[in-house]
Amino acid sequence: MVDARPMAGKSVLITGGTGGIGKATAIGLAALGAHVAITGRDLPRAESAAADIRRTTRNPNVAPFAADLSSQVEVRCLAAAVLDAYPRLDVLVNNVGGSWATRHVTADGLERTFAVNHLAAFLLTNLRLDRLKASAPARVVMVSSAAQSSGTIDFDDLQGERDYSERKAYPQSKLASLMFTYELARRLEGTGVTANVLHPGVVNTSFGAEDPGVIFKVLVPSMRPFMKTPAKGAATSIFLASSPAVEGVSGLYFANSSPRPSNKESYEVAAATRLWEVSAALSGLSASVK
Repeated sequence: MVDARPMAGKSVLITGGTGGIGKATAIGLAALGAHVAITGRDLPRAESAAADIRRTTRNPNVAPFAADLSSQVEVRCLAAAVLDAYPRLDVLVNNVGGSWATRHVTADGLERTFAVNHLAAFLLTNLRLDRLKASAPARVVMVSSAAQSSGTIDFDDLQGERDYSERKAYPQSKLASLMFTYELARRLEGTGVTANVLHPGVVNTSFGAEDPGVIFKVLVPSMRPFMKTPAKGAATSIFLASSPAVEGVSGLYFANSSPRPSNKESYEVAAATRLWEVSAALSGLSASVK
């Protein structure tokens, strides 16, 4: 019997899929019939989340992968493992992200906010581009934030070595997600692979709990009753990953499943090209990769 669900036979990789928006995205796409791979920082938690998604959706095709995406070695290992496991990749959802009140340095010597929120997606996407192109039509979905609207790219202090603050680092990283997505869309023209970026809304998750700043300690608890559920927060990710309405649509920023304008700086092509070159150097890739 042929599976009539709209994502049947499609393979999807979702980073940060063990909880919150990522897990809700995985549930939504698995319910539509997709073969879903999720990532988590430790395998037992990823296995538990995958089992829960399988039970919830009655879709047996949900696989866990372990990777700490702050580590470029682990990003590369994840890319290789997914390459081995899936002969095609129809959708890549770069969902993982974080915010830290104090400056943390990764195993690669990089500031964690920039490394996790931008460079991990930059590296993983580029490592998977050939498989996405071979699977076309295919889609890259980037989860950003409305915080991008107050961001600016400080090329003289991308790593926050001279002046770190969460209020600067997080918006910068989310603006970088937009600029990467727009530049990626330009580079992918004519390949059948689209790239779009989104704001999920203000969602009630454990986001920011690892090293919470004043906003997460004081303001967020009072806001929780008014925040979106993870399922509602995942709606735009699911829409961009699966809807026929955005087939062939690329290089746009979405909120509530509708295109929206973004930070003026996000449209600066020269700055996006420079960011691509810097990101390629920091992640050990050729700047010309596409």
